Amino acid sequence: MLQVDSLCVNHGESRMLHDVSISVSAGQVACLMGRNGMGKTTLLKGIMGVLKARTGGVFFEGKELTHQSPAQRARAGIGYVPQGRGIFPYLSVHENLLMGLEAASGPRQSEVLDEMYVLFPVLWEMRRRTAGALSGGQQQQLAIARALVRRPRLLILDEPTEGIQPSIMHLIENTIQGLARRGDMSILLVEQFLDFALRVAHHYHIMETGVIVAQGAISEFDERAVSQYLTV
Repeated sequence: MLQVDSLCVNHGESRMLHDVSISVSAGQVACLMGRNGMGKTTLLKGIMGVLKARTGGVFFEGKELTHQSPAQRARAGIGYVPQGRGIFPYLSVHENLLMGLEAASGPRQSEVLDEMYVLFPVLWEMRRRTAGALSGGQQQQLAIARALVRRPRLLILDEPTEGIQPSIMHLIENTIQGLARRGDMSILLVEQFLDFALRVAHHYHIMETGVIVAQGAISEFDERAVSQYLTV
């Protein structure tokens, strides 16, 4: 579903990613791990086209997206929930979801919105409320729902559990697992909570100073990597 080949990304004059290669198969959840400042968010932005690749390539369903814009990548079937959620705070919950649809009309619009309200019942209860007035956990649910309304085949999540209460973490965990079980969507996420990552992911990639230093199946996760790469 997703193939990143030897990707190099700069931030200003500084090289942030060094020949990073990862792949995510259909129906699989892959987790990027690592301490703060190691390049995880930069990699997601490079995949989404928010940051341009200096060298290397990004391929989605066999098609190269390396030189396409973020909007083109979204239309190709990639949903992106950035760190900080990126909701429209002065629009209502319902209007935020409509923004995700990009003015799609007809029965599909109603059908997809109904799916989101079933997936996240709190959004139905607060559909007329201004999004900026929601709690952090409610805003995260809205951000994920807004990415899902276009039915992406790859969902990218940057720290979906950051700053939210345990009950919402559990709901997001169940949502990720349910989406993966459908088998038609890949999920790539950055996650700081190791226990959460180990429960939802099939594969892991650990980053250190812009380089992938360890990767493999979650079932073979090396606990020595925790002390070496994941603890401060």
